[in-house]
Amino acid sequence: MERLTVNELVAMLGGLLLGAGLFADWYEAVSPLAVLAGTLGVASHSGWETHQILRWALLVMAIAPFILAYVVARDHQLTWARGELTAVLSIFAFGALLYVGVIDRPGEPPGQIELEWGWYVALLGSILMLGGSALRSGETARRRKPPGTI
Repeated sequence: MERLTVNELVAMLGGLLLGAGLFADWYEAVSPLAVLAGTLGVASHSGWETHQILRWALLVMAIAPFILAYVVARDHQLTWARGELTAVLSIFAFGALLYVGVIDRPGEPPGQIELEWGWYVALLGSILMLGGSALRSGETARRRKPPGTI
């Protein structure tokens, strides 16, 4: 455990926030005529209730920093820089959260669906995951290849 740095702890905190935020309220239908997650009327819904496929992807992405910490703690040898895969997954989580929160909000009409605090918690979690894992991948020196090789 002494191999873990602040970067892994920040990424794990981000994963925890992303996972917890997934089960908190993301959207609120503010009109009695709004339909969200199959419910008509004024109601709040979590990201888990609203997104049938994205919820599983975000849950896997929330677990990624803990796998990174396990790899670092056990000192496993990898063919890529440690933290690189977690950084890519956190970029995907950040982009997906922005898409479903800002660009294409679920429900009808979308103008009557407002964001709740759980979405912001999940977004903060993805940012923390990105920061911690990107800093971790930057610590690893990359091997240079001879010229002319792929």
